[in-house]
Amino acid sequence: MNVLVLNCGSSSLKVSVLDPATGERFVDVLVERIGEPRSILHVDGGPGETCPGEGHDEALAHVLPRIRARLGERTIDAVGHRVVHGGEQFVKPVRIDDAVEQAVDSLSPLAPLHNPENLAGIRAARHLLPAVPHVAVFDTAFHATLPPAARTYALPAALSERRGLRRYGFHGPSHGFVAARAAEHLGVSLRDLRLITCHLGNGCSITAIEYGRSVETSMGMTPLEGLVMGTRAGDVDAGVLIALLRDGEVDVDGLDDLLNRRSGLEGLSGAGHDLRDIERRAAEGDERCRLAIQVFTHRLRKYIGAYATVMGGVDGIVFTGGIGEHSAEIRGRTLSRLDFLGVRLNEDRNQDAEVDDVHQPVCEISSPESRVKVLVVATDEERAIARHVLHLLRDAVPEGERAPIPVAVSARHVHLDRATCDALFGAGHPLHPEHPLTQPGQFASWERVTLVGPKGTLERVRVVGPLRDRPQVEVARTDEFTLGIDAPIRVSGDLDGTPGILLRGPEGEVRLDSGLICAQRHIHMTPEDAARYGVHDKDVVEVALDTEGRDVVYRDVAIRVKPTYKLEMHVDTDEGNAAELTQGTCGVLEPTEAHALMRGRDPRYDSF
Repeated sequence: MNVLVLNCGSSSLKVSVLDPATGERFVDVLVERIGEPRSILHVDGGPGETCPGEGHDEALAHVLPRIRARLGERTIDAVGHRVVHGGEQFVKPVRIDDAVEQAVDSLSPLAPLHNPENLAGIRAARHLLPAVPHVAVFDTAFHATLPPAARTYALPAALSERRGLRRYGFHGPSHGFVAARAAEHLGVSLRDLRLITCHLGNGCSITAIEYGRSVETSMGMTPLEGLVMGTRAGDVDAGVLIALLRDGEVDVDGLDDLLNRRSGLEGLSGAGHDLRDIERRAAEGDERCRLAIQVFTHRLRKYIGAYATVMGGVDGIVFTGGIGEHSAEIRGRTLSRLDFLGVRLNEDRNQDAEVDDVHQPVCEISSPESRVKVLVVATDEERAIARHVLHLLRDAVPEGERAPIPVAVSARHVHLDRATCDALFGAGHPLHPEHPLTQPGQFASWERVTLVGPKGTLERVRVVGPLRDRPQVEVARTDEFTLGIDAPIRVSGDLDGTPGILLRGPEGEVRLDSGLICAQRHIHMTPEDAARYGVHDKDVVEVALDTEGRDVVYRDVAIRVKPTYKLEMHVDTDEGNAAELTQGTCGVLEPTEAHALMRGRDPRYDSF
């Protein structure tokens, strides 16, 4: 499949045609100065030539014949469109129709500098290429996994809900792409890594990616929040903005212009927003340029430290984007004083690092003894978008194999090891099965324990057998509030960096240093089931839940494959209540009348 990827800026049009499976690029076109009498056209990085047309539709109409000529026998099989803001409605790529066009248009107030131009490209391309499918890929979709604590502004709830005031995040295709590349380079599944990805260019954002999920990101409802950028201010005390408006220094439009176009590196340095010029002038002694670099790297270092804390540690830090890939000075300054995290930079590697998408996509610039790997990774947003198009049009699960999956509700419970069981119930105490669970070999025992948190307790929590090598406590979100502890969402057994809790039994009590989790929704299946559904262990999929009450589509569902498993999807009690599942009476694992229908892999976890 050959995908034409379209990225429309306010005064530019970037077009690439590539094979998403191999990454081979057949043509790259850039049109600049759209809206002026004569635009400038570059083909495959060549010298500029004049291009007629004052709008995106005319520019695209002009370049399409050039593209077709360079493609020769190759065809354009689909078009992928970068759309900056998908709001709450679009949390994955979608095939474009008239309704999607209207929805993208309605989201323009959330991204007034981007969505209107994206929409202009969509309309022009659908008119000029009506016979092929068009797919919208949203910058915000990768961050749909942001937990409520990370996405919510401390504003009146009614106002936020009415106006859609929340944090969305951006640069999603780039963050997802480089995270997957980093995992591939390290030889570790993305599901087993805690990464901080730094996309640094004219627009800058940083994202905490915990086991494949975006859990924090610096940009907010718009791309204005967060890091210092080329011309954007990033974080600013809102009181400053109120004062500027109140004193008449600027009006609303002037404030928009100030924060988006006259601030950031350009406003700090007085030397424009090109970092190469700023670094050169700083080396020559320009104090404003030196301060601009210091503010930029200080803000970035602060976010890295915060995100490492959010995830309870970090395994890798990734630099990408024009600045991230090419500025050794920015990388070096940012990573200074991060020794406490286990970061050890090899300065020679840092200075010599050169990456490109074809020959050397990843450079490791950390020292061998560094506990945290530091990587420079070449991003390729066009290929990322093309891959999303490929995965959307090539459904992961064949239509005839979408067999329903039984669903069960997993209530709070505890797994014990031998030592913890002895301390709670007495030396050598055996677990007494009350009834078997649906997963072979597991049982709900008669034994109960009390969970004791800083705020409250949960009594008579069931122990599930048999004994394990390491104790584990699984609770729901509402249980966290009762206990007063924040538990991360993890798959069973993934306990590193998790909080502990006090367990109280009839013969004693044990304080666990770790092991408290909210279990990620997941599907147990055998290897034969996995082959039938076209998935593998640790894949992440989407499922539609068919219930008697409220049908729900669940994303971020982990696949667990083992020969001893029985096909079944597990959700916790909060999720079961939200879907109005009809529950049985087994206590720990309650069978329901609902069935899950797997729709395909979750596109946020596509590998590249």
